[in-house]
Amino acid sequence: MPPNDSKQTRTAEKILRRVKHLRDYMQPGEIPLLAVPTIWDSGKEQRTTPCEVIVTNQRLIGYYAVDFPRRRRFLEERSLSTINSVTLRHKTYEPLFRELMVSDGQSKLYIRAPRRQIEALYSALRSATEQYVPAASTTFEDTPPSEEVRPATPPPTSAYGRQDIRTPFSGSPLAIALLFVGGLVIEVIGFGLWMMTQSLQAGLPLFIAGLVAVLTATFLRRQRQAIK
Repeated sequence: MPPNDSKQTRTAEKILRRVKHLRDYMQPGEIPLLAVPTIWDSGKEQRTTPCEVIVTNQRLIGYYAVDFPRRRRFLEERSLSTINSVTLRHKTYEPLFRELMVSDGQSKLYIRAPRRQIEALYSALRSATEQYVPAASTTFEDTPPSEEVRPATPPPTSAYGRQDIRTPFSGSPLAIALLFVGGLVIEVIGFGLWMMTQSLQAGLPLFIAGLVAVLTATFLRRQRQAIK
């Protein structure tokens, strides 16, 4: 067995042992090449999903399995053959994280992780696409004159790129999260002050301020998802 095949087999078995129940969802001939913990955002859920992202020789998979306290599974996938654009994005307001945008022409998937993991994911996805997705070839045939011969359509190709995203901190997920949590804290303080002093005038302003902060954070979050 060639050294590369042996190394690939060991890596695949290591991933299958580490990621719970992943073996049950593998397709015939499918080999996991890389698994990294990330945040998966496909827009299908109301919130982002922390999960393992697995690159195989056939698919890009977002997956997790939990058995306790109740059985839960999450699995979303993108076939490597349908991916036509992969962009590695660096956002200035998120110094610790990088974002990978994957598009199949119909929808966009956002994957966030620390720099080392996202760089490894980017490299593995590019390598798997180039190695395992065969380039489409055009076949020419003689046809009767009555049949219309349509010009061959060039095969879709996967594009890879990097972007430096410069966006104000006020619109970042971190700022929205801080605003939401801060609003909740202010609400609790206002309510506690009201109960301690039995004075509505003492606690109500803080409670209202916290409520406004929470509602604003919720609005910004939905607005950001709509822009995507």
